[in-house]
Amino acid sequence: MREDTRAKIQEIALRLFTEQGYEATSLREIAEELGVTKAALYYHFKTKDDIVASLAADRIAEQDEILAWLRSQPKTAETRKELLLRYADQLERSHHDLGRFLERNQTSLRDHPTIKAMRTRMLEVAEELSAPDDPVGLRLRRSMALFALHWGMWLTQQYDITDEERREVSRSVALEILEDPCGD
Repeated sequence: MREDTRAKIQEIALRLFTEQGYEATSLREIAEELGVTKAALYYHFKTKDDIVASLAADRIAEQDEILAWLRSQPKTAETRKELLLRYADQLERSHHDLGRFLERNQTSLRDHPTIKAMRTRMLEVAEELSAPDDPVGLRLRRSMALFALHWGMWLTQQYDITDEERREVSRSVALEILEDPCGD
């Protein structure tokens, strides 16, 4: 039950932070939206920063899972493709709303330590897609495939397509970018 409450607080806080802005949202508003007292909210999170840190920590845990898997695999084209698909699944499950929140609150969260750690972890995932002696252009290409998943979901919102079509086109483009034009 405690995890359900924690997840509900995160969900509501994320929505309010995205709609109203991180700075403009109070713990009182989050508690009201939840239908609980501020004291009940404090049981789970003492500050808004604690909520943001928990959201980032959840994402870092997912990234760590991906990294552990990736580091246990050979650096092959098939492994990179599987990584990209696993990463896409994670983004679709849990990171879309967090990404929107981060994009809309960049100034407020620019120096947040847990957000910085989340960015660092993503760069580690991107770095693990290549061997250190791979050409820089190839390393950049493989890293950009991950970012294509993130940006594909954002940039396609202007088009009249379904979420499923948005996911498919983002995956397709990311997989094309991932391919080594010289034949891996």
